[in-house]
Amino acid sequence: MNVHSTEVRQKALTLLRGGARNADVAQHLHVPEGTIGYWKHLDRARRGECPGRHSPPCPRCDGRPLDEVAYGYLLGLYLGDGHISRYSGHRVPNLMITCSDAWPAVMDACEAAMRAVFPANSVCRVRKQGCHNVKVYSMHLSCLFPQHGPGKKHERPIVLEPWQWAIVRDHPWEFVRGLVHSDGCRVTNWTTRTVAGERKRYEYPRYFFCNKSDDIRGLFTDALDLVRVEWTTLARGGTPFTVSVARRASVALMDLHVGPKR
Repeated sequence: MNVHSTEVRQKALTLLRGGARNADVAQHLHVPEGTIGYWKHLDRARRGECPGRHSPPCPRCDGRPLDEVAYGYLLGLYLGDGHISRYSGHRVPNLMITCSDAWPAVMDACEAAMRAVFPANSVCRVRKQGCHNVKVYSMHLSCLFPQHGPGKKHERPIVLEPWQWAIVRDHPWEFVRGLVHSDGCRVTNWTTRTVAGERKRYEYPRYFFCNKSDDIRGLFTDALDLVRVEWTTLARGGTPFTVSVARRASVALMDLHVGPKR
């Protein structure tokens, strides 16, 4: 193992503090570039400049502004297809939303919302078969998503905090859009009628939202009530997991503010 003198190390730090590149300092002093990088990291940490030393500010803990429009949409996505986890090897928890490759616009909207809600954090996409996991790492995920907890969402209570409900009340369509983009869809149904002795086919669009959690379905229908969208519950196999929007005026409102997945 090579042992470098204090004099060599101090020369390296002087050059680095002056703006020299790690590679140039390593070549000039005949020291491995990895060692130079390590010295630089320790020096910045001692001076309180290490970028990983402090977490970015949190709207709940530090009072930084929160993009409430983006948050309303991201909250809907999280309640539908998202979860928070801490993998081995990562000390920072991550929020992951799974987005199908069939709907690239939804994936783009998800990433944009994450970047707006967490402007100082890194956002990435991880390719999987037929989909991408859109992820953001933050130490404050549980502050912004207090619904996180052990077990599946439909097996535990899901209740919004008063400050979250205030955001949903102010931006209900963003919340509805996030839920539909996660666990909902727009479909075209059809039927036939006999008119003047002739059998004719009629098509009509409708929206579905399906989730096993009674609480999450309740949040969805509460938001629909805020925007005056009429809805019904469909019980398939004795389990009322699906909310349907089929009235023409309500479908028109959903088309205006949500639309089909793209």
